[in-house]
Amino acid sequence: MNAAHAAKCEALARSLRAAGVPVRLQKDTSNLFRDRAGAARRRLDVRAFSEVLGVDAQAGWLEAEGMVSYERLVEACLARSVMPAVVPQLKTITLGGAVAGVGIEASSHRYGLVHETVSELEVLVADGSILSCTPDNAHADLFFGFPNSYGTLGYALRVKAQAVPVLPYVRLEHVAFTDAGALFDALERSCRAGDADFIDATAFSPERLYLSLGRFVPRAPFTSDYGYEHIYYRSIAEKREDWLTTRDFLWRWDTDWFWCSKSLGAQQPWLRRLYGRRRLGSKTYARLMRWNSRLGLTRAFDRLRGLHAESVIQDVDIPLPRAAEFFSFYARAIGIWPLWICPLGPRPGAGRFCLYPTSAPWYLNFGFWDVLRTHERHEAGHFNRRVERKVLELGGIKSLYSDSYFPQEEFWRCYGGDAYRRLKRKYDPQGAFPDLYAKCVLRQ
Repeated sequence: MNAAHAAKCEALARSLRAAGVPVRLQKDTSNLFRDRAGAARRRLDVRAFSEVLGVDAQAGWLEAEGMVSYERLVEACLARSVMPAVVPQLKTITLGGAVAGVGIEASSHRYGLVHETVSELEVLVADGSILSCTPDNAHADLFFGFPNSYGTLGYALRVKAQAVPVLPYVRLEHVAFTDAGALFDALERSCRAGDADFIDATAFSPERLYLSLGRFVPRAPFTSDYGYEHIYYRSIAEKREDWLTTRDFLWRWDTDWFWCSKSLGAQQPWLRRLYGRRRLGSKTYARLMRWNSRLGLTRAFDRLRGLHAESVIQDVDIPLPRAAEFFSFYARAIGIWPLWICPLGPRPGAGRFCLYPTSAPWYLNFGFWDVLRTHERHEAGHFNRRVERKVLELGGIKSLYSDSYFPQEEFWRCYGGDAYRRLKRKYDPQGAFPDLYAKCVLRQ
């Protein structure tokens, strides 16, 4: 083990044992999109765990501390002509966060979710022990129970995961469709063919959809720049073919938070220039979002206009054969556009991850993020509850990084209740960390 990393681990373990319970992480970034309502907890400072420990391009692995950002991790990997097998869309997402939560991107048709690319986890558990967890050692139960646990079973201090070769450029092909069923059929054919390195899709309306296929290439006739004046998501409908550097492709969504920067005015050319290249991106937008959440400015403005607002920020995974049904429901009941669509391919052993069980061979992830405003008053979480019910009806599952409204019994049926309770009794019997339902639904 790296000596500096070992010293940090020992110091953190001492801090946890001295802190008493309950505890929460002290860190600089978060990609959770829900406000907390629970009582204050003692803070455990993990900000020092932000180093890349090693990258072995030939053997195909990377090793890094849990709080390393993907921006930093990608730089270390690209310097050795590899990338993490799955790179979530935002630079501020941390490696440990993507494992404890659920991370997906356009390479997931080939490699699965972030946690399915991991071969070893080093986890700090409630009694101050630091456990090495692999799929086949004494702590295999924690290895398979850690994903989707959101820090309620322990914290990942070190992660070893798959790294895959890259070429300098990505050639993009955007294929237009006017029918969702035809898009899903073409998407499935592309996934099964396996010749595209990256596959995702974007729906701008029920009749205006695009399949995007990315392939590594050694050379490019030109490269587009979507890090400042030009906006990537708009190019999807404007260009049939495009080239980006591999680095710019991996961060194609970050500059505009997919398309959510519009709510912060950042897609206005004059304001975009005022932001400047350095401040365009998820780091800035997350700070502004949290500032607005604390002050309640948007809520006050909505009240003045007589509107009732509900934040609908969700990623849901639907079995591919039921995708058309979900899309039809979504267009009718939610109607937030654009809509991101990303395939999740078959992964050996995926069913063993007990807190995020995905048993179907292929899923489509639907990502939608905005605020729905109506003149009619609804119960709290009205639109989110409708999404949750439809996802369960279709045999799907949703990520827990944002608002959830599941009744407790239903929640535990979906997210490995019996397995979770066994893990909690074994690794956190005193309740040092919050319960998963309390954290993700009750916001504690």
